[in-house]
Amino acid sequence: MKEEQKESETNSAGSGYLPGLAIDAVIFGFHDHQLKVLLMEYKESKIFALPGGFIRADEDLNKAARRVVSERTGLQNIYLEQFYVFGDFGRSDPRPMKTIMTAIGLKHDDTHWLLQRFVTVGHYALVDFTQVTPMPDKIFDGCAWYALGDIPPLMQDHAQIVKKALESLQADLDRKLVAFNLMPAEFTMNELQTVYETILDKKLLRPAFQRKILSLGLLERIAKKWTGGAHKAPYLYKFIS
Repeated sequence: MKEEQKESETNSAGSGYLPGLAIDAVIFGFHDHQLKVLLMEYKESKIFALPGGFIRADEDLNKAARRVVSERTGLQNIYLEQFYVFGDFGRSDPRPMKTIMTAIGLKHDDTHWLLQRFVTVGHYALVDFTQVTPMPDKIFDGCAWYALGDIPPLMQDHAQIVKKALESLQADLDRKLVAFNLMPAEFTMNELQTVYETILDKKLLRPAFQRKILSLGLLERIAKKWTGGAHKAPYLYKFIS
């Protein structure tokens, strides 16, 4: 993002951005048999949050969401779903943002636009973990992956946003076949089943799962994965785009 655009986010009026409306993104990746979420740690505050941002006055909502995710992952072609709008009055507590603004040396008073009430549009993104380069900027101490069971306390209602995103992802597994977006270019059936089981948090019967997936006609079998014994080597598949 251009520096002048970043500066307009932090000026007291928030000129150039839609007031009271934000985007928060739950970016899911799959690695080491774990579903992980990308989180930000604000500079010198120990406050963790989802990647988020604001919508420029001349920008489409969907383009803004893709920009927010791209800035944190370095990716351009991203699977993105808008899943819920969070607008409870309780999420407008300004204290975490005051702590963050003080930590980064941003002068403010109670009229600053970042301290006003915000409604946020929740999006979840599915990315190939191996292709992501987490990218913090100068207001963050870190940008890193956390397994679902190891997520630290999050600011405001961000834990609720993660929970709702996971529920939406679970519902979309069969309805939209979204799990393929978490896979590398080539994968085994067992690796795909592991992703499903991790997201659903339950075991699936292997023969039934394989029949179901192959019946969709969405996979191309390409080769066997070398494991040291040809008779035990599983087939590799790729998604038919």
